[in-house]
Amino acid sequence: MNKNAIYPGSFDPISNGHIDIINRALNIFDNLVIAVLNNSEKKSWFSVEERVNMIKELYGNNKKIQIKSFDGLLVDFMEKENLKIAIRGLRAVSDYEYELQLALFNSQLSKGKFETIFLPASRENLYLSSTVIKEIAINNGQLEEYVDKTILNKIREKAKIKRGE
Repeated sequence: MNKNAIYPGSFDPISNGHIDIINRALNIFDNLVIAVLNNSEKKSWFSVEERVNMIKELYGNNKKIQIKSFDGLLVDFMEKENLKIAIRGLRAVSDYEYELQLALFNSQLSKGKFETIFLPASRENLYLSSTVIKEIAINNGQLEEYVDKTILNKIREKAKIKRGE
């Protein structure tokens, strides 16, 4: 029996922290759907298509990974994709409180059909977030330690646009 899971998120942009969770999830599961959330309430730097394409640049050749986008409720997308397990990364206690709330709501909305598995962030990614990456980028800081070199220039170019250059 194949063990499949979903790793949902905004990935705006995908960071080394996300990559670490993806790689560790692949040690546990046979297949992984990376699901990029289209959240109209959030002011994203990158469009859903741009985020999906960045992830495809990193993982497009990996047969164990599918990259998709969705909007609406995660449980509805999981039902449609026939997935039962969601992976979520945790950095700090504040993440845990928020993620636990989401996991409980998702379990309730799905009537117990879906489970959430939490993977703690690796020490080097404990304080890394897409928000921090955008802050560093907008201020012309060094990003090499925080994002894959494959997408580094896309982030720098987007930061230039955000700065009005």
